[in-house]
Amino acid sequence: MKGDLPSLDLAVVTYLPEGINRVERMVLPPIDGVRYVVSWQDHRDAPVPESLRLRTDVSIHRFDGRGISANRNNALERSRADVVLFADDDLTYYEHELDNLRMIFAQIPELDVATVRSDHGDAGRFPVKETRLGRRLPKGYYVTSFEIAFRRSRCGDLRCCPELGLGSEMLHGGEDEIFLQTAIRRGFDCRFFPITVCAHPHESTGTKGAFTRGNMLAFGCVIAMMYPLTAMLRIPLKAFRIWRGGQAGFGAALGSMVRGALMTHGVRKRNRDCLW
Repeated sequence: MKGDLPSLDLAVVTYLPEGINRVERMVLPPIDGVRYVVSWQDHRDAPVPESLRLRTDVSIHRFDGRGISANRNNALERSRADVVLFADDDLTYYEHELDNLRMIFAQIPELDVATVRSDHGDAGRFPVKETRLGRRLPKGYYVTSFEIAFRRSRCGDLRCCPELGLGSEMLHGGEDEIFLQTAIRRGFDCRFFPITVCAHPHESTGTKGAFTRGNMLAFGCVIAMMYPLTAMLRIPLKAFRIWRGGQAGFGAALGSMVRGALMTHGVRKRNRDCLW
């Protein structure tokens, strides 16, 4: 029975006036116990479409902060359900799998954070069965924000690092993996489940085409944050792989990542409340 399942909020982020039209075009199935909490950044006082304004399961919150991480944090702060799932503004959700996600949290009371599949990117990156997540993730696995859900009663203070992610001042990436690593390193019960909750129709903004300097600064910062003892060995290897993949020159990648690594101490000092 759905009435026995924990409530679920999808923390949707969008930006610019046209962003709210992307949300309007999304498939947001009306489900008992599920709400859609939209944080709308750089809205420029544009009107909310009537189709969204009249829905009781959708709430729109205008936000004037900067960067996708700050936008996600605003959506989290507006969420009130038992479980919160990150969401973007261009996804299609599968109703039965959203209920399966709620069922997982109902059946495993000790579970804090669940990561799931999406129809997005390389399907081979996902483990084939339920997997407990530790500091060392399964080989080839990486997580995207809209594949992360958490139990708000125990993880309600988890936040994205506002200095990481698109739209931040310098470090354009890394917020998803650092959010998950923060949960793991704070001792939360984090597991992957092979259910597919949504489809993402195209490549993510932060991963398509050549890497920007902001992307590579973020790579260096994240590597230094996660592997402080071996970062200066890992960074040249990452730069080589970027060069070999044709996404940037080796020297540019190496120089930007080293600079990003040197920024790690300041990022940590300024963001102690949302890191481990």
